[in-house]
Amino acid sequence: MLHDLFSPSVQHGLDLAGIFVFAISGALLAVRKNFDVFGIAVLAEVTALGGGLFRDLMIGAVPPAAFTDLGYFVTPLFAAALVFFLHPQVERINRAVNTFDAAGLGLFCVTGTTKAYEYGLGLTSSAALGLATAVGGGVLRDVLANEVPSLLRWDRDLYAVPAMVGAGIVVLCIRYDALNTFTMGTAVITAFVLRLLAMRYHWRAPRAWNRRSHAQEETA
Repeated sequence: MLHDLFSPSVQHGLDLAGIFVFAISGALLAVRKNFDVFGIAVLAEVTALGGGLFRDLMIGAVPPAAFTDLGYFVTPLFAAALVFFLHPQVERINRAVNTFDAAGLGLFCVTGTTKAYEYGLGLTSSAALGLATAVGGGVLRDVLANEVPSLLRWDRDLYAVPAMVGAGIVVLCIRYDALNTFTMGTAVITAFVLRLLAMRYHWRAPRAWNRRSHAQEETA
């Protein structure tokens, strides 16, 4: 399905771009945690490839693309090296990095959903794996860095919800035989814009109704 909408070179380039920006976010967290060069590389790799690895293993696409395409494996290492030597400069353009990260989120939730559907999963399962593709690497990153995953924290801007919306648009288009380049692009842009708006206006998911906990927001 994806190869019918995009040429292999375009699809590969989009994948590498998403992998690169996710790897940057993982490497930056490693620097903030005072990890050594190996830790920076590991967090970059896990953040960039974790979601796709999980998806491929779940749908039986083995060996996963991360191990059959050298570019997928090397790109996070390049991002890790960039952050290792230039992390003060990268930190200064953190807003731009977050923007690209939002673009990667939108792209991966769509490509993950369509790939899962291509391998025979139902619409709901495909959307779930699309979400996992988009946010799985970030979850693994936070766990390895000994942090509560960002998408589970009430004091973080919406992250999973935009990916859920993007994946939902894809499965609706599949259901009504309307999936094409335009509708896939619409799904990517919708998830991307929702994530940007969440960061701009600090949109957060509601907590439990009538909750009695008075836990305070964690300090950075």
